[in-house]
Amino acid sequence: MGIGLLFPGQASQFPGMGKDLHDTYPVARRTFEEASEALSRDMAALCFQGTEEELRMTENTQPAIFIVSVAAFRVLAAETGVRPACAAGHSLGEYSALVAAGALPLREAARVLRSRGKYMQDAVPVGEGAMAAIIGLSPEQVGEACREGAAQGVVSPATFNGGGQVVISGAAKAAGAKRALPLPVSAPFHCALMRPAADRLAPELRAIPQGPFAFPVLANVTAAPYGAGEVVADMLIRQITAPVRWEESVKAMRAAGADAFLEVGPGKVLSGLLRRIEKDAATGAFCAPADLAGARGLIA
Repeated sequence: MGIGLLFPGQASQFPGMGKDLHDTYPVARRTFEEASEALSRDMAALCFQGTEEELRMTENTQPAIFIVSVAAFRVLAAETGVRPACAAGHSLGEYSALVAAGALPLREAARVLRSRGKYMQDAVPVGEGAMAAIIGLSPEQVGEACREGAAQGVVSPATFNGGGQVVISGAAKAAGAKRALPLPVSAPFHCALMRPAADRLAPELRAIPQGPFAFPVLANVTAAPYGAGEVVADMLIRQITAPVRWEESVKAMRAAGADAFLEVGPGKVLSGLLRRIEKDAATGAFCAPADLAGARGLIA
């Protein structure tokens, strides 16, 4: 059975995330320590003791989810020897996937994610702009609603999550949607408002050394695996202002041989989306010792 790994993005965070992994597995503790040294901040304290408000601030959220996800992957690899057919990460989760695959080093990725979070937050003042999940409209209908709303400001599709869910950045009327659910994030990501953040982050991303891929990783921007000779930094710069093509990515992973999927990191947002996109695919999540038996069953 081919396994596809999914790495979560923002809105998956919760206070206490990763604590059981940290307390149980030395490799997880070392991952937190490595990140804390790189960032000159106690990342275990942020993840385990930080409030919901602290964790919602994107310059905290991004490195925190990333560290928990990488720690979970390292535990999974050590305990199961998993050899994924491919992997993908949702927005900041793409960084987790790239570190898991060996294409980016952890310390540098942690530092650039902290910058990414800060620059994205700085691009739009807190309280000005938001993100919402639109339920029950097609991508085309959401696109039309965004074009109508753009007359009053920037608004655009930010993520095509699949299963009738499209996330928008900015502000728009529901336009007949069944629901419009605000997301627990502190800025409107993946839209033109993030251009200043992309410009500021570009030199830092291009300074990170790129290594060989241990397994294929799909890029959010293209919904396709990184190609030989493709520069990771260039794709990650584009990703800041471009929509996340998640539904297409999952379908491409299935076509590439992933008939089971395992979400690696906090929360189960991607597992829920997966069940809407590929209803017959086996799926699970791993972010705690109690999840290990289920993960082994999927991987076997």
